[in-house]
Amino acid sequence: MKEKIVFCWSGGKDSALALHRLLVEGRYNVVSLLTTCNEHFQRVSMHGVRVELLEQQARAIGLPLEKMFVSQRGSNDEYQQKMSTCLLAHKSRGVTACAFGDIFLEDLKRWREKNLARVGLRGIFPIWKNDSRELIREFIALGFGSVICCVSDAYLDETAVGRNIDAEFVNSLPPDVDPCGENGEFHSFAFAGPIFKQPLQIKVGEKVHRPVEETHPDATSTVCPLPGARQARGFWFCDLLSAL
Repeated sequence: MKEKIVFCWSGGKDSALALHRLLVEGRYNVVSLLTTCNEHFQRVSMHGVRVELLEQQARAIGLPLEKMFVSQRGSNDEYQQKMSTCLLAHKSRGVTACAFGDIFLEDLKRWREKNLARVGLRGIFPIWKNDSRELIREFIALGFGSVICCVSDAYLDETAVGRNIDAEFVNSLPPDVDPCGENGEFHSFAFAGPIFKQPLQIKVGEKVHRPVEETHPDATSTVCPLPGARQARGFWFCDLLSAL
């Protein structure tokens, strides 16, 4: 019998590639994609994608989606309390682990594992310590499609949001930007690839800049930057819309 797990799902390229590896491996039964969303804005806390697009994404993948809503200015305490309640409910139904698309941020991994241990679950990290450049090459080679939906203005500007992740985009990145944006340089939304039963039809809407103090301080979007990482003044977002 396959081990039951929950996938903490951002909707981006790293989550998509990590999920793909789990599904190919075939050892696990992914019972749910779990995403933290902002209740006030009805958007994904991590990068501001609309909840309705997240729902379309999950349907196209063919896995159940569970949305965990936090308040507009939710604290880490609120996040941890709601996440613990959610995971304990899954544990009571036989779930034993939670999977993530993290790559190399040691502090973030330890924080996740500490929180999981409190509720008696373990973490699974399918792409952990893989080379970022190799991961992005694999992602593109597998035929995944993903669009940049949020960037830190410390590294990129409004011309980056709305772009598809392809070789041209990767080659255009400044030398100090991780190819997978692991230090929070950018976030993405996956819309096509081997985990999708059919691709999503999306279009890029309005682009807006939000200063740091206006962004949602949710625990899942906390970045643990490497020494020397630049300080962002704010973030550029693009509003992704269904093209149907």
